[in-house]
Amino acid sequence: MDLEAIIINTDREKLQIEVIQEFLANDSYWARERTLEQTKTAIENSICFGVYSGERQIGFARVVTDKATFAYLGDVFIINEFRGRGLSKTLMQEIVSHPELQGLRRWVLATLDAHGLYEQFEISAFRYPERWMERTAPNAY
Repeated sequence: MDLEAIIINTDREKLQIEVIQEFLANDSYWARERTLEQTKTAIENSICFGVYSGERQIGFARVVTDKATFAYLGDVFIINEFRGRGLSKTLMQEIVSHPELQGLRRWVLATLDAHGLYEQFEISAFRYPERWMERTAPNAY
């Protein structure tokens, strides 16, 4: 695979919803119960980053944000056959450098296994966990 041929953009029209839903429902640990309608709604209300090899979508991430102070990063993935090639890092570089996501006071996310990736972008455990509270669904990861 030629990494030069990889394209990352935020054009929602290019997103291949069936690829995103397939990964989330079958390959993720965090969104297996998410419906197609929920996925579509999440995309409509986020800044979305599609990762493409030619015309084929091979990755995705989305950011929920007020574009001034706060961002939640979610649904980050590269499909299995393209992993191990630095694409997650390239995707994260695109996300944190996006013009609409500059100057934010806080980024948050949840992960079971990608701490090393996110730490490269200065995302770490809560500095003040005693200040944070959450309300989660019973099946939240």
